[in-house]
Amino acid sequence: MTLQAERYRVIHETSYDYDSPVSLSRQQLHLTPRDCPWQSSIAHRITIDPVPAFTQSRQDPFANPVKLFAIEAPHNRLVVRADSMVEVRPRPFAGRLEESLPWEQVRKALAYGAAPVLLDANRYQFESPYVRVKHEFSDFARSCFTPNRPLFDAVRALMQYIYEEFDFDPKATTVSTPVLKILEERKGVCQDFAHLMLACLRSLGLAARYVSGYLLTKPPPGRPRMVGADASHAWISVYCPSAEGEFWMDFDPTNNLLPDTQHITLAWGRDFGDVSPLRGVILGGEAQEPEVAVTVTPCSED
Repeated sequence: MTLQAERYRVIHETSYDYDSPVSLSRQQLHLTPRDCPWQSSIAHRITIDPVPAFTQSRQDPFANPVKLFAIEAPHNRLVVRADSMVEVRPRPFAGRLEESLPWEQVRKALAYGAAPVLLDANRYQFESPYVRVKHEFSDFARSCFTPNRPLFDAVRALMQYIYEEFDFDPKATTVSTPVLKILEERKGVCQDFAHLMLACLRSLGLAARYVSGYLLTKPPPGRPRMVGADASHAWISVYCPSAEGEFWMDFDPTNNLLPDTQHITLAWGRDFGDVSPLRGVILGGEAQEPEVAVTVTPCSED
């Protein structure tokens, strides 16, 4: 069956209630879907309450759209709502998975001193705040990366291995749980599985980046789609040179599938810290966990 382009409306609302007034808040938002070969942002709006004294839109070092804002009046509550209309098209896969280059050949092209220098890929090869490069991860992945195995095929095998060996448990981890602990305890959430897969690939000398976005979920049969029932999602993308050119291919270890029209790309970077939906500093108030509600609706249902 040939996949068709899909259009979605995505509403992502984050709210903070503070026990005491916040006198100053400066925040950075990664809530604007980025344009890429398989995705176009049709319409997008961010509303902030209270109204900021300052806002600015720009791109971050990874070319993701970013919005900055500052609230300089005392406030006890902050609500940020992103409302987006996005078209997602079938991914432009260049050839079949089995026809990709052997993974050792790709690693050699990324090695220090190789020519040409692949700067865009090289920055996703090394450790980052949430991803470690250690032999424990390369040892875990070694059974998938047998000699001369095509890169796509090996990465798909690793994705399936993580899916089968790890349990999805939203209570098992927090955003600060070390990736080595994820490997040891074999449970976590999509963010953890993405960081684990990145650690495995980078420890093998390959280049891979963290992707944040949304995943369309289906309501139970006979029931309407629930508002706020969806959530942010995370997966990974691997640098895949081939005879047909250079490109990146996405893999979703949480669901053991290749992302396509059901995945909506928000941003990418080295790890979660580069693309956190809302990140900043406040003066006053007290530490509060945000309430987040995400609704992804196909336009045919809206």
